[in-house]
Amino acid sequence: MIRRLLNKPVLRAVLGLAVVAGLGGALAVVAGLIPIKASSGHWPVTAWFLHFTMRRSIATHSLGIEVPPLDDPGLVLKGAMHYDLGCRACHGSPGMVLPRIAQQMTPHPPALPSRIREMKPEEIFYVVKHGVKFTGMPAWPSRHRDDEVWAVVAFLRKLPDLDAAGYRRLVHGEPAVTAPIETLGGVPPTPQAAAQACARCHGRDDLSRSDAFPKLAGQRHEYLQNSLEAYARGERHSGIMGPIATALDAETIHELSRHYASLSSSSTLATGTENAAAIERGKAIAQHGIPVQRVPSCVDCHGPGAKRGKSAYPALAGQPADYLLLQLELFKKGHRGGSAYAHLMDPVATRLQPEQMRDVTLYFASLRPPTPVPRE
Repeated sequence: MIRRLLNKPVLRAVLGLAVVAGLGGALAVVAGLIPIKASSGHWPVTAWFLHFTMRRSIATHSLGIEVPPLDDPGLVLKGAMHYDLGCRACHGSPGMVLPRIAQQMTPHPPALPSRIREMKPEEIFYVVKHGVKFTGMPAWPSRHRDDEVWAVVAFLRKLPDLDAAGYRRLVHGEPAVTAPIETLGGVPPTPQAAAQACARCHGRDDLSRSDAFPKLAGQRHEYLQNSLEAYARGERHSGIMGPIATALDAETIHELSRHYASLSSSSTLATGTENAAAIERGKAIAQHGIPVQRVPSCVDCHGPGAKRGKSAYPALAGQPADYLLLQLELFKKGHRGGSAYAHLMDPVATRLQPEQMRDVTLYFASLRPPTPVPRE
């Protein structure tokens, strides 16, 4: 059958042309004749085909992704912080035209407000997490932090409705602070400038902008330094903090840690009858552990009044409950990482039930923060 088909002149001619075209294409590649310059752009048909292929791939591979609640203001704020640091340079922001350098990329990054309206949350998540090949869109810096990716998705869903003033209020708060660490002109930032950049998420002194972020004021110096170093090495997983810590030199990390350890902090005590019972249950867990579940007491290591505490262990008193709960969930999933002591928390978190995690985090959030260590 095949032999009879090959004897047909038309088929032989088609096969011959295919062989010639293949050899010609290979020769063009080897000779370096195919231009790869971004300045030439794409032919319209090429741009259409690539975009169509991308959209179909996103639609297929995002099937089955479960979308969590995305309306929490803290989640939106966390996503906004990363967008301004890592995305605005290519995609622009409300009131800002598409950056000139990004316009010279092929394909150039799109202005997002109109594009976001066309996409489902799970599709946005897929793109933010995995990036897009053959473009400037990178994958998320940490494969372990889907919660951070969802924060960006939460912000992007709000982006089309923001004007320039609304964007500035969300990202910078009041008053405005300096640019992110990674945009300080390539010069290692001074501790003062770095602290101002840190304030965008963590607040000035003890005024945290959201319970999504930990309070740094009064935290133990060694813990802060070890955490920043672990972020920089990629051993503590975060697509937000990793790039920031990598931009810091060892001296700046040391000075930042000393700076925040020396600050006084305050805590808004948990109130309301709906939390009172939970705080009491959390207090029992924190002070005595749960022997039947092989959960040790928390205060022995994390205070207050730690018996086995090290300065490399974080002080938990006064930290936001939402932040502490997220850390326990990350430990339980094996997604947090951290310094040389982080592994001690993995078995503890796996033995706690979700409601027990919530109770103990509410208890620590209700406590007064630790006394800061004065700078020498």
